[in-house]
Amino acid sequence: MNTINIAILGCGTVGGGVAQIITEINKELVIRSDAKLTLNKIVELNPTIAAERFHLPMELFCGSGKNLSPQEASAYIEDIIKSNEIDIVVETIGGTSDFVHQLCLDIVASGKHLVTANKALLAERGKDIFDVAEKKGVKIGFEAAVCGAIPIVKTVKENLTGDKILSISGIMNGTSNYILSQMQNENLEFDTALKLAQENGYAEADPSLDINGGDAGHKIILLIKLAYGIDVTMEELSMTGIENISKEDMDFANEIDAKIKLICYAKKMNGDIYATVRPMMVKNSNVLSGVNGATNAVRVNCKYSGKHILVGKGAGSSETAMSIVSDIVFISRYGKQIRNIAEKQERNFADANHFVFPYLITFHTADIPGTTGFITTEIGKQDINIDTVSHNRHSGKKATFSVATMPSTIEKIEKAIDNIKKERPNLLLSETKIMPILY
Repeated sequence: MNTINIAILGCGTVGGGVAQIITEINKELVIRSDAKLTLNKIVELNPTIAAERFHLPMELFCGSGKNLSPQEASAYIEDIIKSNEIDIVVETIGGTSDFVHQLCLDIVASGKHLVTANKALLAERGKDIFDVAEKKGVKIGFEAAVCGAIPIVKTVKENLTGDKILSISGIMNGTSNYILSQMQNENLEFDTALKLAQENGYAEADPSLDINGGDAGHKIILLIKLAYGIDVTMEELSMTGIENISKEDMDFANEIDAKIKLICYAKKMNGDIYATVRPMMVKNSNVLSGVNGATNAVRVNCKYSGKHILVGKGAGSSETAMSIVSDIVFISRYGKQIRNIAEKQERNFADANHFVFPYLITFHTADIPGTTGFITTEIGKQDINIDTVSHNRHSGKKATFSVATMPSTIEKIEKAIDNIKKERPNLLLSETKIMPILY
């Protein structure tokens, strides 16, 4: 039986969870991996705190258990990278800094396998890390980088290789889903729901990446790489956050039998790849509409096997750590037989403005007779068929209503809005909201 020696860089929430699982159920992991899994070294600035929190023996920590300076930690990390005895390095330092980027490059360049939950790094700066890993014949495990405990990476990369993935859609950020669920179910305004998420530990003090779509964007970029074999940058990905969602939007969602969710969506159509991250009106007939709280869910639509739904926790110490340990076992058992990513494809990443969806368009206008007829006529002039028009909400000299379209493109809708502004410059009182309707 082979021995697989493991080093963990960082022993915080995730790294500590990994160390705890490896030590607590080592016998089971050895059977599953068909290898002797040995946790050799942990590099942590404050080992006493980590050892107590995760019930770890002090001898596992570099520096004999004393606190380390950043310089000392870097020296121990360098020793690990140079060592011929370490087979797998788990990176749980996090972030996209030059230091962490170079660290991951050095790990794979040294011929060691890399396991990480660092979605931001892999999505934003991962191309060269994957390229070097490919040249060196080592593996990158990143199951934990996409939706925590949900095994979506292995599902796309391994389990569905006998099929053709047509689309991927999902709720991939628990914080935004918790906020939207509170707004929908408890009739709260956005700011109140965000504060509640922070108080309950679902949102950071700075929640920007969660509410602006950035965190979810990292995850769909990695799934696009796996499913369709193309590299997409954050700059190329069309993203809209949830900051401007209001109780009024929730009311319009109810009118069309839908819930508002921040959805990651990628689809292959006519050889092109379309993708976006944005709030969508998810019809109640779609299982994603019923996924509430901080739960994540991913729906994969395949040509031959149909739809597959994976639901679970997208974050947390033990949940994320479990996925990292799963990668360690998988690499230990199958090694070079694993493919890091899909074979690169020559496919066009298309402009999201040309993405065909039914849309809900919300207008805030001056309360003038004939406004609804005028606006729907302008929409019709762009060859957009209208499904339904909501009741008008009147408030003083203002009116609000929504128009649900049949499948169209944002490009056509925005052209209609531009024409409305030209014809009646003072009619629209705020920016028009455009949300896809997901069936």
